[in-house]
Amino acid sequence: MSSSARLRMTIICSLFVAITAILAQVEIPLPLVPISGQTLAVGLTATILGSRYGALAMIGYMAVGAAGAPVFAEAKGGLSVIVGPTGGYIIGFIFAAYFTGLILEKTSFTLKNAMIGNTVGMIITLLIGVIQLKYVLDLSWGQAMAAGVYPFIIVGLIKAFLASWIGITVRSRLAKARLLPQTKAA
Repeated sequence: MSSSARLRMTIICSLFVAITAILAQVEIPLPLVPISGQTLAVGLTATILGSRYGALAMIGYMAVGAAGAPVFAEAKGGLSVIVGPTGGYIIGFIFAAYFTGLILEKTSFTLKNAMIGNTVGMIITLLIGVIQLKYVLDLSWGQAMAAGVYPFIIVGLIKAFLASWIGITVRSRLAKARLLPQTKAA
């Protein structure tokens, strides 16, 4: 990859860090873990950028937030969020973006495959998130699942569909404009 292509992808990844930070502020408060637009942003990022750049964008998002910028839900920032009750979800974003993108790269960038990939990504985020929630708050598995998984399944599937539909559309247009690296059919 040429240096100009690397620079382009660095800029695009940075834009997705910003998009994730903005969507994180769109939320529905719940007692322990709010419903936010962060996971929609993760799905969009992975669907549009693929595994490598999607994961890099989420690492960038986590790093900016860990450094103290108020980019997480509820305009929070700092390392305390990463090691706190909801930090597992943020860590999960990296793995969700990677595996969502990988599923698309190993198959093709279609709505059906994006929905499969984004559903897998949602499950990964919820699993990593609920594990940290359970141990940080010393909850039973039942309490952790009730607070950190069950309220998010239906909303997560809706966000997976939106991320898939919007992501495939945007990716197709960016690929036609030659702004993304070449992959299987977009």
